[in-house]
Parts: sequence; structure tokens; C-alpha cells
Amino acid sequence: MGNNHSRPMPADALVIFGVTGDLAYKMIFPALYAMARRGALNVPVIGVAASQWSLAQLRKQATDSIRQAGRVADRSALDHLLSLLQYVGGDYNDPGTFKALKLALGDGRRPAHYLAIPPALFATVIKGLNAAGLADRARVIVEKPFGRDLASARELNRIALSVFPDDSIFRIDHYLGKEAIMNILYFRFANSFLEPIWNRNSVASVQITLAEDFGVKGRGAFYESAGCLRDVIQNHLFQIVALLAMEPPAYQDYAAVHCEKAKVFQAMRPLKPDDVVRGQYTGYRKEPGVAKDSDVETFCALRLFIDSWRWEGVPWYLRSGKCLATTAAEVLVELKPPPQRLFDDSAPTDGRANYLRFRLSPNSAVALAARVKRAGKEFVGEQHELYLLNEHMGKETPYERLLGDAMAGNGALFTREDAIEAAWAVVDPVLVTHPRAYPYKPGSWGPKQADALIAADGSWHNPTLVKEKK
Repeated sequence: MGNNHSRPMPADALVIFGVTGDLAYKMIFPALYAMARRGALNVPVIGVAASQWSLAQLRKQATDSIRQAGRVADRSALDHLLSLLQYVGGDYNDPGTFKALKLALGDGRRPAHYLAIPPALFATVIKGLNAAGLADRARVIVEKPFGRDLASARELNRIALSVFPDDSIFRIDHYLGKEAIMNILYFRFANSFLEPIWNRNSVASVQITLAEDFGVKGRGAFYESAGCLRDVIQNHLFQIVALLAMEPPAYQDYAAVHCEKAKVFQAMRPLKPDDVVRGQYTGYRKEPGVAKDSDVETFCALRLFIDSWRWEGVPWYLRSGKCLATTAAEVLVELKPPPQRLFDDSAPTDGRANYLRFRLSPNSAVALAARVKRAGKEFVGEQHELYLLNEHMGKETPYERLLGDAMAGNGALFTREDAIEAAWAVVDPVLVTHPRAYPYKPGSWGPKQADALIAADGSWHNPTLVKEKK
């Protein structure tokens, strides 16, 4: 998608707050290494954290992280990355930390500050950067979750905007950097056959599943503060809904895409308690950092309506959870059956009507299900999928793409303030007022109450990974 605006200047340094943390270890160092391999990283990378580390310790951490990710095939790329690293240790509340950072930046005039830190520290660091004169001509990259409800998201936006102009704030949702997510946008608007059926007249329901077959992996304390609705649904799944539900952008520019996505969030009906089913896998309360009587949901299913001309009356069913039967993400758009039963078996007694299926992970695919007549005299048939696998070897990882974009000043794949606040407004009514979490067995598809939620419109589509190679 093109961009009509003058190109922004690329960042001349990358500052990573929280460089000793989990996110840097798992995601950021491997992404930086991949950028170095492509020749796309040639600016100083300054790590900042509270730990009193030496530069040697940081280099070792980076090397371990990249090895752990199974990446070190190119020693010269690794050496190049290590040569760019610098380290500033100090408390974020101490102005001296920011003075030391200013010194480390040297001639750097357009740094990109990446806040890979807990959201509670965002405001502290943004104010510290401002006080030290490190916000002028700089960019700030903020990790999700952006707030934990509508009020905190507004406050966070207010603090960020008091220091940085809006086009210098890059709110990361790494899900938007995935190839398969970008493919939804392309598939919808690059093909003409979808538009006539992509509305309330032909679509019976839409469902989106984001399943993980593992638990909270020792991050119980974090999960206790978030829960599935905040952690995954309000951001990742809502972003997918927006791409599926948005109107065609008015012109070829990402600003137009952002406008249409924001309108989808604004048209979503606020959730009520009976639109939501919460679950918690058996054994979650034994995780370290989890309250013995915790009611935090590790599974959440909800029914959503978009009160727009295109989607009036079409239910959207979203669900996500940990310790489910498999790890996959899929969208199923179920179409209405033909209006007249010309053939006895054309109304789906044996399963679903025609549908479109988007597989988002672990691989990327699009499938269209259509009925085909069986051989013989009778007019009976069966449903088959036309299946299009869309795998790209050697594609950029989401973090590589997003870091590169933020440093280049390209805001295409980042989330806008109005969209974030509109999305929080939808879930805000049920963040506190909601039914209790039902227990479910690890390895299942969540509590059976989620089946009752969707029963009026059929059943959940459970992604299976049997036929398709991982």
C-alpha cells in the first residue's frame, strides 16, 4: 500500500528500555540479529535497565538469546550487532539515568525509544525522557497492553501526547506484523468476488479462535494482572475483526486503513455480562504468583455485534485460551444456505453451510468450502474445501518487521489512539462485572458453557492440524 506523504527521517539510534527482560531476550535480540543479517541495522543500540550490568554481560545475554532462538548461522552479523550495543544501568526514577543515556547517544538526534517494560513504568520513562531533552525529534515505541481499561488507556495516551506528537508514538501489537494478518487485508480488497457476499445478506456468522496448547509458563503473576480478555481479545482478536469488518479504505494509504478500522471499533456494541463466558484451566491456581482463590480467566469466549450497515445482526464469536487442544489461530466466515432447497441435502443437516476459512497460524492459508455432487444419478453431494496454502519461507518475523518500520517512521502496522480507546470502550463494561470463571480440563476446548454461547448459530469450528504440515 502506498503512502502519499513525504518520507519521515529514519531513526539514528535505538534505545531499548528493559533490555535485560524477557521480551528483549525472546523477541527483540533475535529480531535485531535478523535485521543485521539483512544489512538493515547500522545505528547504535543502547540498552537501558535497572540492573547494574557490564557491556560484556549484555553482549553475552544477546548472544545467548540469538542462539536460543536457533538463529546464529552468520557470525559476522552477530559480531556486527554486538559492536552496536551499549549499556546504561540505572533507576528510571533517577534523572542521572537519563543524563547517562544522553551521553551514550552522543551525536544521535533522532532516537527511537522502545519501552519493553511493564506498562506501570511507561509514564515514568516518558517523563524522564522529556525532562532530559531526549524526546525532541525522537519516537517512542510502546508495547501492549496499552492501558488495562478505558480510563488508564486515556491517561497513558494523554501522558504520551503531552511529550510526543501523535505520529511519533508507535503502539505495537505484534500480531499486526504477522504475514497472515496482512494477508486478510490483501485478500479482502485485492479480489472482486468477495465484496458482493461480504455483508449481512450472505454471512450468517463469523468466528475467530486463537488457541494455545500451553499454560502461563511461569508468568502467573503477570496473568493475574491481565487475564485473557485484556491480554489477547481486546487487542489481537479485535484487530482481526477490524480487518474483516472494515469498509474499503477511501484511498491508497495506511491512514485510510486506520480510519476504517477505528470506525469498526466505534460501531461495536459494548459487551454485556451474558455475552461473555470465562474459563480457567484446572491447575492454574497452582502456578507460582497465582492467588489460591483466583478468578482470573485463562479462557474467554464472547459474542459481539457490530452495529453498522454492513454487519447489522451478524453475530461475531471470539474465543481464546491457554491449555487448549492445539496451538492455532483461525477465522471461519459461515455463509447463509441457499434460499431455496432444490436438493434435499443442500441445506446443511450434516454440518456447515458454505464457508471461508482463514488459517492464520501455525501457517497461513485460505480455504473456501463448496458442495459438489457425488457421482451417480442422485442429486446428493458433499462439501469440499478449495485450499490455498500461502507459506513464505524466510519471511520477516513480526518483531523484525515492526522494529524496522518504527525506526523508519512507517506507522502502517501500528495502532492508533482512537482505535485503542474505542476497543477498550467495548470491553470496559465486563472487565469487572462478569460471570465467574468455569473450570476446564487442559487439552480440551474450554468450558462447555462456551458451546451454549454459540449454540443459536451452530457450533465452534475447532482448528485441526492433522492434514496440514506444521
